[in-house]
Amino acid sequence: MFKEFRAFIARGNVVDLAVAVVIGAAFGKIVTALVDGIIMPLVGAMLGGASVSDWKYVLRPGTVDASGAQVAEVAVAYGAFLQAALDFLLVALVIFLLLRAYNRVRRPVETAPVAPPEEVVLLRQIRDALQAHPPA
Repeated sequence: MFKEFRAFIARGNVVDLAVAVVIGAAFGKIVTALVDGIIMPLVGAMLGGASVSDWKYVLRPGTVDASGAQVAEVAVAYGAFLQAALDFLLVALVIFLLLRAYNRVRRPVETAPVAPPEEVVLLRQIRDALQAHPPA
């Protein structure tokens, strides 16, 4: 069993997958820091200064009962869901933009087609002339 496990781990695709997971986790932290530290504060400022995650619909406000004990409010915290959905969309957008820029940098530069050498042009002309007027 140990030999089979070692053979499984030694395969290239398993090692590549492990490296991809580690790099993906580190990249995820960078993107999350960008979204949480830069983008979401800007979104909050555009929405009037309130954090989206604080939005809620109060079904029953918090009260104090006859014995003086606090009764917690009952609320639907839809802002937390919106915040998570917005975080996901922003993370996906940032990853898309980064990968798009990366792919544009990696794309080979297209060069103009090179003109054929003079000998090739002359041979083509001879071929075309022979095809137009075959020898008798």
